[in-house]
Amino acid sequence: MIRVAVVGLGKMGLSHLAMINAHPEVKLAAICDATGYILDVLNKYTGVQTFTDFRRMLEEIELDAVIIATPSSMHGPMVRAALDKGLHIFCEKPFSLDPNESDELSVLATELGVVNQVGYHYRFVGAFQEVKRLLDKGAIGKVSHVLAEAYGPVVMRPKGSTWRTQRTEGGGCLYDYAAHPLNLINWYLGMPNGVGGSVLNSIFSKETDDEVFGSLYFDGGTSAQISVNWSDESYRKMSTKISIWGTTGRIIADRQEIQVFLRNTAKIPDGYHEGWNIRNTTELTDEVWFYVRGEEYSAQLDYFVQCIAQKRSENVNSFASAAQTDKVIAMMIIDSQKGSSVSSDVILPTIIPKKRGILSSLFTH
Repeated sequence: MIRVAVVGLGKMGLSHLAMINAHPEVKLAAICDATGYILDVLNKYTGVQTFTDFRRMLEEIELDAVIIATPSSMHGPMVRAALDKGLHIFCEKPFSLDPNESDELSVLATELGVVNQVGYHYRFVGAFQEVKRLLDKGAIGKVSHVLAEAYGPVVMRPKGSTWRTQRTEGGGCLYDYAAHPLNLINWYLGMPNGVGGSVLNSIFSKETDDEVFGSLYFDGGTSAQISVNWSDESYRKMSTKISIWGTTGRIIADRQEIQVFLRNTAKIPDGYHEGWNIRNTTELTDEVWFYVRGEEYSAQLDYFVQCIAQKRSENVNSFASAAQTDKVIAMMIIDSQKGSSVSSDVILPTIIPKKRGILSSLFTH
């Protein structure tokens, strides 16, 4: 049995606790949180050992792995302390609010050979996984552009600040919401060589952004745009969508389905045909041992457990892959602070045709 501790009992922490406690190959060895009454209830009804001090837990309990689901600003120090103990680590996203720390911890985890994973659960959604498979096969040819969107009703009025809406604690919409579609773009296209036109707007929040827009630029002329708003009441819950244009087709995917258009010049994969194809996430998703919120949440934890059991340190959601997303986020913050790249009072160039053609001759009579 793999001995696991869960650290942080907020929304995601409690979900992870429920799932990992039901995993047939895991023994829940300890729980750590700052809230005493939650720990009292869990200790009373589960008998699991509880702690309010993370370092004390690491010293007193024999563990194989930890699941860290604390506020974002705490991830770095806790991951480092767990690495010092040689533990396998699953850390909620974003990995770190400091991209330099992300790189450093990624290198350290690789050197230690421990399983390291960050909770970007969309990489375990069947439709988004199928996008990756089709792109790797070259089904739509050379990708020219990607549009990544995420909208939902998280911050809908001015209100007291929480750790999620503080730049230094949670990172706001950019780190909490936009990180998901950005991470998918990284998965599909790799690391961009630049960003531009980044906009971080506040709608209701006082200390951070509520909507994020920007462009990413890749080698070979491929580009991507990000459009995210967590103050959008027209959506009942978070909705993430990816649209991809290629030379031989187009892909549109969200949590529910993938739509694929293939031209007659496409390399048509098995199970697909020329024209429009639609496949539901349900037919692309394997069953999980325990369902909470969505299969992808259970699937990512089982993947983490199997990596430990099979001694596989490589991981589809590794610290290194999450560090890419952290770096893109930092690039967008810097870019947004520059403001517009071309002002309205700039002297605009006059484009004069070098040769007289049909259009220019129209103005000579």
